[in-house]
Amino acid sequence: MRSKSTFVTPIPTQWVGPLLFRGGPVEGKVMAPLATYETPLWPSVARGAGVSRHAGGIGITLVDERMTRSIALRARDAMGAQAAWQQIAAREAEVATIVASTSRFARLITLNRQIAGNLLYLRIECETGDAAGHNMVTKAAEAVQNWVLTEFPELAYASISGNLCTDKKPSAVNGLLGRGKNVVAEIEIPGKLLRRMLRTTPEKMVLLNHEKNYVGGTLAGSLRSANAHFANMLLAFYLATGQDAANIVEGSQGFVQCEARGEDLYFACTLPNLIMGSVGAGKGGSEVDDALAQMGCRAEGAPGENARRLAGICAGVVLCGELSLMAAQTNPGELVRTHMEMER
Repeated sequence: MRSKSTFVTPIPTQWVGPLLFRGGPVEGKVMAPLATYETPLWPSVARGAGVSRHAGGIGITLVDERMTRSIALRARDAMGAQAAWQQIAAREAEVATIVASTSRFARLITLNRQIAGNLLYLRIECETGDAAGHNMVTKAAEAVQNWVLTEFPELAYASISGNLCTDKKPSAVNGLLGRGKNVVAEIEIPGKLLRRMLRTTPEKMVLLNHEKNYVGGTLAGSLRSANAHFANMLLAFYLATGQDAANIVEGSQGFVQCEARGEDLYFACTLPNLIMGSVGAGKGGSEVDDALAQMGCRAEGAPGENARRLAGICAGVVLCGELSLMAAQTNPGELVRTHMEMER
């Protein structure tokens, strides 16, 4: 009979890089850890990292950040749900006070709502400091829900998490309203460098991105997603840095943009739902703690700075891996040959 004690499953991990960053929440050269059984990922990301160093660096833009939880409430009918929402919205300042009382770092950004029949869904959106914030916002949501049920006895409990959040499932709502870090990583690569290091051209990359990521993805029914393999880099980085790996489901919903600029290539990866933190569950192990410290994500500073830096590094890693794989796919035979060589 197997023991019920917790044990550690080893995952092969390597540091890759350094990646060069040129602005935003990350600046300078950074090595990044990747934990994966897909061994070709390490040299592939390393190749993209080499391009970043020679092309002047990856720019990181943080567009937005928030964590969400949606509570579900049951009214007698839609008219009652709408009337309750209007009163709750008018008292948003009270809701903000309740949220702040549950944590040193939780701060209400806004409330959103959906009404379906007699059901009222309240989407609570918060700042969470350096934590990804799942538990923090769920705790805040429960406090808000208790207040609502006391102040509006005509409403009844349906669920503490009504799926409008949305957590660990593909959706449109996270990209539209935001959940986690919304990050853009971008780089401009000189044509000579593109040909020498990636054996491709701007024209080939633009055409592949259109035919593979956008047309192929649309035919497949991809939801708010047009990329080659964001999930590969996300999972490897998440496991190495103590993240909730299931969040790669929504994290991998992102977009690649390729634009020929004369002889050069503009290449960008947009990750609207990058959920991660530098503190919280999963960050207590010595290997994870050391990795975060080596990346400069354990520094003293204002709440949220370390998590923003970590998300920026993660987005840079995604860009490097995406760039390398897409370049390989512009050359017939290269992808299969390299995988056969490296995985045997």
